[in-house]
Amino acid sequence: MLQGCFWGIQLAYQRVPGVTSTWVGYTQGQKATPTYEEVCSGVTGHTEAIHLHYKPSDVSYRDLLEVFLERTDPTTKNRQGNDIGTQYRSGIYYHNEDQRKIVEQTLQQVQQQLDAGTYPRRTAGKKIMVEVAEASDFWIAEEYHQRYLEKGGRFGVKQSASKGDSTPIRCYG
Repeated sequence: MLQGCFWGIQLAYQRVPGVTSTWVGYTQGQKATPTYEEVCSGVTGHTEAIHLHYKPSDVSYRDLLEVFLERTDPTTKNRQGNDIGTQYRSGIYYHNEDQRKIVEQTLQQVQQQLDAGTYPRRTAGKKIMVEVAEASDFWIAEEYHQRYLEKGGRFGVKQSASKGDSTPIRCYG
């Protein structure tokens, strides 16, 4: 199931063994300390994002990319599921040259699979639309956004963040 919201992908990363902490927030924009409302307006240039810490001895950067690619549609521009706008663009923001190389290799392999019609859940021939750039400042989102689905979200239905949990993630506002 595809998720546009940063809540769904945060929960997915919380479940990954080796991920030690996650935050939702905003990056790649022009304004310091943007608010959710400002980001949603599209005027700041930010995208909703996840910042995480992980133990490379327990999970590889490539494995983390796979989680991202499983939870998002890398072939849409400024859209994930029902969420539309520049703040929902697909982006991978690397912190060093090794990460950049892994991102480029991974996306090249995904594009080859798309071209061959062998990439899961995607129509053959689509092109990767993922923004790849060096990470810029990350602004942590407001507290009510943090671990939103784990806390129960809008409807009070708590979802498990237990490591290894494979229960489908439902993203709702």
